[in-house]
Amino acid sequence: MTETSPQIQSSPPPQGEQFQETVPLTAEHLLINRRPEPAGGWRRLVWQLSGGRIIPAESAAELERRTLIAQAQTPVASGHHRIAVMSLKGGVGKTTTTVALGNTLASLRGDRVIAIDANPDRGTLGIKVKSETAATIRTMLAEAPHILRYADARAFTSQSPARLEVLASDTDPAVSEAFNAEDYRTVAGLIERYYSICITDCGTGLLHGAMGATLELADQIVLVSLVAVDGASSAAATLDWLTAHGHADLVKNAIVVLNAVEPKSDVDVELLERHFGSRCRAVIRVPYDPHLKEGAEVDLVRLRPTTRGAYLRLAAAAGQAFGQRQDRSR
Repeated sequence: MTETSPQIQSSPPPQGEQFQETVPLTAEHLLINRRPEPAGGWRRLVWQLSGGRIIPAESAAELERRTLIAQAQTPVASGHHRIAVMSLKGGVGKTTTTVALGNTLASLRGDRVIAIDANPDRGTLGIKVKSETAATIRTMLAEAPHILRYADARAFTSQSPARLEVLASDTDPAVSEAFNAEDYRTVAGLIERYYSICITDCGTGLLHGAMGATLELADQIVLVSLVAVDGASSAAATLDWLTAHGHADLVKNAIVVLNAVEPKSDVDVELLERHFGSRCRAVIRVPYDPHLKEGAEVDLVRLRPTTRGAYLRLAAAAGQAFGQRQDRSR
């Protein structure tokens, strides 16, 4: 005769009572020393005077900043994400936007972020960071069969203090149009192996050699416009062209950057924001900043707080698309 063990049953909670976990049992919530210390202002003063025992509640601005940073830090679900920064005309701050966005993302993330110059003419991306090499995107193309690891790719790039790597184009105008669609596909394939995010500084216009491949491979676009009548008209025409040529999805998911290159303007920026906001996913205003006006290396530390905040919003808007799994068979 087999003897069976008595069954032990847990008693149900008393009638009318139900256990409910209201606080996640994580280190951040349970350990006092894990709570984030205030970054500055009166909250940090109270925290310091109390010996770290009192942590005043975060302000709405601080909560927003933490949310934006979290969005910019979104993991790249597909393993690699391509952002094309473009404009129909020059002089609108396209290259500056490329570097500022890249610097912001690289400073907040732990993975590798690179910006590449796909301008068929003489590109200026290389002068936006301190040069560490004379190599260019054409040099990388020539050595493509020998690039077998990250260290090989790193030899062709320069790195900013924020950890953004830049692959510059040739500064010799005589090589204009040498960078075509097939060249871009080759470089994009190499970059995909070693970097999580690639930001492409496109040439002006829509019909040059590399542009077709850039749009074909892009996961999202950033369209840069001046806060000016002609700049806004050009940006709207660009969206029309993209929609008419099979890129409606890129338009719907696009981010429009409204660049103020002068301290004051009579243009109705709110009207521009509403127009592009009705056509695209996000619109980011970037205020005038004397540091950007210099046209030299872009240093986040030297930007005004409002400008850094604008680029953080841009990085967060871009990061919202990182969690999508893109078709990497393109």
